[in-house]
Amino acid sequence: MIFNTLCDKEYSNPEKPCQQKRLPISQLGLMSIPANRDICNMRLPYLLLIGPGLLPFIGIVTLLLSKADSPSPAVEPATRSQWVFPGPEGKLTYKRLERGDRIMDFSFAGYMGGGVSLPTAPVKITLTPAAGDNTEAIQAAIDKVSVMPVVNGLRGAVVLGPGVYSCEKPLSMIASGVILRGSGSGKDGTIINMTGAPHTCIVVNGTPSIQPTGKPTTISDAYVPSGTRTFSVADPSGFAAGDTIQISRPVTAAWLAFMGMDRLVRDGKKQTWISGDISAGRVIQKIVKNSLTVDVPLTDSYDAGFTGPTGVTVQKFSIAQEPSQIGIEDLRILSPGQSGTIDETHNRALTINGITDGWARNLEIFNTVNSVSITAQRITLDNVSIVHDLPTTGAAKPADLNGSGPQLLFNRCRITGDNLFFFATGAKVTGPIVLLNCVFQGNGWIQPHQRWATGLLVDDCQVPGGGIDFMDRGAMGSGHGWAIGWSVAWNCQAKSYLNQQPPGAANWVIGCQGEPQKKAEPFNSLPLLPEGIYDSHGTPVAPASLYLAQLAERLGNQAVENAGY
Repeated sequence: MIFNTLCDKEYSNPEKPCQQKRLPISQLGLMSIPANRDICNMRLPYLLLIGPGLLPFIGIVTLLLSKADSPSPAVEPATRSQWVFPGPEGKLTYKRLERGDRIMDFSFAGYMGGGVSLPTAPVKITLTPAAGDNTEAIQAAIDKVSVMPVVNGLRGAVVLGPGVYSCEKPLSMIASGVILRGSGSGKDGTIINMTGAPHTCIVVNGTPSIQPTGKPTTISDAYVPSGTRTFSVADPSGFAAGDTIQISRPVTAAWLAFMGMDRLVRDGKKQTWISGDISAGRVIQKIVKNSLTVDVPLTDSYDAGFTGPTGVTVQKFSIAQEPSQIGIEDLRILSPGQSGTIDETHNRALTINGITDGWARNLEIFNTVNSVSITAQRITLDNVSIVHDLPTTGAAKPADLNGSGPQLLFNRCRITGDNLFFFATGAKVTGPIVLLNCVFQGNGWIQPHQRWATGLLVDDCQVPGGGIDFMDRGAMGSGHGWAIGWSVAWNCQAKSYLNQQPPGAANWVIGCQGEPQKKAEPFNSLPLLPEGIYDSHGTPVAPASLYLAQLAERLGNQAVENAGY
């Protein structure tokens, strides 16, 4: 396997296979390792995945590696990051910034909050391809399953048998518990051939009803650090464990000035970075006096000095009619080759919006533009491949993976293409969002795109021909400004890194390999913006995967196996 438009006016070749004989790591039987990892392309620190108990067996692992026909790397002592590292008893230890901020626990990203196996739904309807447009037949099958009873969260699967299904219009999925399943993503499996006018192949679009209930309160702490799960409120009397809440931080003039975002000008015109509120949803786990503990760590910090007289509000709300348990799996999406600029209309592969707990797995996608957009919660994309025969043209670039929702996991995804953002975020996005073991080939970037996203982890990813950028995009677009804060690149390989430090926040590049860059805000040559935090640059650190180590610590090794490792 090889593995929307976020920009509003801004500026296929698979890897060569190794010729050496390969021995899958999964055959060694000592530990949970991705099935697609082999000795030829594996770095030694990957063997130091979880817990100190593995360390005494480095010699055994080395012996097994030496017995394989592939050359084994030299054994080196495991390097530790100063920011996250296994303590004396194996528990992860976190270094904090002066005000208490820390690298967050990203393990809550993904389907059902991480560490839960993707389900297999029973087959309800099986189709075979017909001549001409297959859209109506597939949609009718989806609609029929959509009214079947829900059993253990699932209604069932519409299975597309092998063959080519030409489709002129989008396939729509809006009911909980419905899965669209092909018969394999290879050339002999299920192929959805996009014909007709440009459109999105598969659209998952929920429209939940979200209503505030009760009286809001405000956060009473002078400062709430990024990465914490606990904070104090002025009045907890209207809240209880199990309540769903929305935490809303106002965008004030004082904060805009502190961030330097009140000075954005392009072509002589003032640009607006963000306005209104930045909100994050959480569930209360416990209340002790005035202290609330929530289910998922906060991705941003809250400084009372910049939140104005209203402060950060906490509002209870109810959610109704929210779809869940929707999946797309085991098929190929084929579009004709598309070039041109992003201002033109193009075929797209998949959008998932307005749902909680869904997935897409084992997809091979060819020649779509702005291919996959996720604006939903607790979604896993697993083993998704996107290949482009033609690059888009112009300075404005498409984003193949748009991750603009909380608790998203992009696992073992692959992209081959040029002149694009491999991954980007939208405005006011609060994570956690994780890219895990992804390989992106070509001239492109992992680059959060605009207007303050927080809580991104790029974990053991490879971008050999492009970059990983945590940056201030300044007046690009219509004032994208600071695109990301509280983000981490962990044990990655890239051609370049642009790691810049936002005022009052941090970005980390840890254990990564590639060239650090220093740049000014776009359209300027000076001053160079302050660098973010680099740690152990050029030398990978243990644990090899931060996400998997955090997941194992929180839920146990079975959760890691459930994630496919």
